[in-house]
Amino acid sequence: MNQRPPVIAVDGPSGVGKGTLCQWLATELGWRLLDSGALYRLTALATQRRNLPLTDESRVATVAAELNVEFTAGTDGGLRIALDGEEVSAAIRSEAAGNAASQVAALPQVRAALLQRQRNFRQFPGLIADGRDMGTVVFPDAELKLFLIADPGERARRRYTQLSEKNLSENKMNVSLAALEREIAERDARDVGRAAAPLTPATDAKILDTTYLSIAQVCEWARQQARPWR
Repeated sequence: MNQRPPVIAVDGPSGVGKGTLCQWLATELGWRLLDSGALYRLTALATQRRNLPLTDESRVATVAAELNVEFTAGTDGGLRIALDGEEVSAAIRSEAAGNAASQVAALPQVRAALLQRQRNFRQFPGLIADGRDMGTVVFPDAELKLFLIADPGERARRRYTQLSEKNLSENKMNVSLAALEREIAERDARDVGRAAAPLTPATDAKILDTTYLSIAQVCEWARQQARPWR
């Protein structure tokens, strides 16, 4: 008998479809879901609300260790996230929040502070772990490791469409496709080049390029990979 809850780690940069795939997998298998990126976005938001610089590693790490957060399922099936009792699900999905998260994620002390919190999500019947270092650092013993990639230009177009559909007020009129492409390139450089847990596929990860694939095709590929746990 397996004494340890199984984990499917799904890694990759922003805009490759990780979030959609992970929510689908969690629903399909009836497993728990860890959105690790949300923890870094929450850390950045909490740091900014305390008027602390994102570059102050020790103080940001303290914020990360003391995060008062709650994850609950929304009526629409999505994930609702509260920080200090206030729902911030939309606030942490902005481009500004994503860029701030990328900055704090490069700090080794912050990553260390959030490591055990992420591992605590590993509970029965199983966990779908969405992030950038799930298969390399957080759950190196994951039963299945998936790594998604996509062309940066396509990723920028997807994000632009997403922002337009959500009609986020801070991005509605002042975010261009070219600006998103620059931000994605900068974020990729930080994630790949950081000393602590750089963005890279695990040696045993199964890699999929989603550039020309539909969501249904990506989910079907993942379904085949996860067949032993269905």
